[in-house]
Parts: sequence; structure tokens; C-alpha cells
Amino acid sequence: MKPSRPRLPLGSPRQLLLLACSFTLAVYAGVRLLAGDWLAVALWIVGAALLHDLVLLPLYSAADRALVRGLGAVGRRAWTPYVRVPAALSGLLLLVWLPLISGSQTGRYRLTTGLSPDGFAARWLLITAVLFGGSALLWAWRARRRPQGG
Repeated sequence: MKPSRPRLPLGSPRQLLLLACSFTLAVYAGVRLLAGDWLAVALWIVGAALLHDLVLLPLYSAADRALVRGLGAVGRRAWTPYVRVPAALSGLLLLVWLPLISGSQTGRYRLTTGLSPDGFAARWLLITAVLFGGSALLWAWRARRRPQGG
């Protein structure tokens, strides 16, 4: 009897079709993106990856470690996700919109979109406050629903 070869887990035909469509869309987007100034785009992608891996990842890992240690020291380690999630979302929004929040790209934004770049910093602060406030409300709601004995 011949030993059987292991089968590759390919998935259903629908999954394969969706995967092929997503690869086709990614290739199309890549061709369109690189059609203009491909060198600048490639440098931006490499620079962003290096900036993330060498600067941002150690920074937010250290901040998360400090949060966990600090909350653990005061006996509130269960609060960690209620701080971690809004902080991560707020940080992501800051990273994406930093040129407009800081006011460094306002002229270019106005020329490109025709919209006023005013208020990005205030809106980011408001969104951050809503994220942390919503997280605090969720914590309070879950703490109130938790049985008192356990």
C-alpha cells in the first residue's frame, strides 16, 4: 500500500474565490499606488515599517508594561483592558491624523479637499474623552452586575 500524501487544506470554493478576489484587488491597488512615484511609496512603506518596529513598538510595549505593573501594584489589574483599549484606539487615531492634529499639513489638506483643517486637535481630544468615558461606563456597568459575594 502506497503512503498517502497529506492534503493541503484549501478550503471551500467560496473561500478560494474570495481569496482570489482579494489578491486581485490588492494587486490592482498596488499597481495603481506604485504607478506614480513608486520609489517614494516604497521608501514610505519601508520607513513606516522601520519606524513602527524600532520606535513605536518598544514605546507602546513599555507603556503597556508600566500600566499592568501600576494597576497590579494597587490591586486593580482587572482594569487593564478598560485602559488598554481606549488608549490603543486613541493612539491609533493620533498616529493616523498627527499631521492635521499638530497643524503641520493644514495648507496641503485645504488645497486637496477644500475643507477647513481647523478643529482636528479638539475633535481628537473629544474622541479620546468619549473612548475613556465609555470604557469607564462599561467597567462600572460590569462591576455593578458582578455578584457581590465573589
